[in-house]
Amino acid sequence: MGRLSQQNVGAALLALVVFGFVLVVVTAPIGAVLVVEDIDSGERYVAEPVNEGSTVALEYTHSVEKSRVYDEYRVDGQTLVNTRMEFESYGWGLPARVNVTNVNGTLVYEPAEPITELERLSVSPGRIAGHTLIVDERRYDLVAVTDANDVTLHIERQSLLEMIL
Repeated sequence: MGRLSQQNVGAALLALVVFGFVLVVVTAPIGAVLVVEDIDSGERYVAEPVNEGSTVALEYTHSVEKSRVYDEYRVDGQTLVNTRMEFESYGWGLPARVNVTNVNGTLVYEPAEPITELERLSVSPGRIAGHTLIVDERRYDLVAVTDANDVTLHIERQSLLEMIL
């Protein structure tokens, strides 16, 4: 039986080191995605790449007031930070005890300090409300994409391998 030569052992060790390096590189987190998934089943409807500071917003028609609401968040690590809200009239669920600015008939609330940092944001897309998800100017009809199922939005770190697959 032949003995392993020092050259063969060295080549095997080098191959093992290279394989380990490649494995670490392709599985290490390199980016982030906004994930929209079904609350009950976990089915993923949207996985959209985002960066630190990306804007994630929901736009819909208020169920009682029948007016537009725009709710904006900023990606901060793995959280969504509420940065702006626009609405046309006061109604249930809208901020009534905060300072707002009237901009051409639209009430705008921009908190000086982040008041809401969420790891998960739950949304019930409504056919009447017509929820739209906006991720850095890309628009998704959230009702159509989710078939009006309740969803959560959250940020996940993603590896190169996950991005490729």
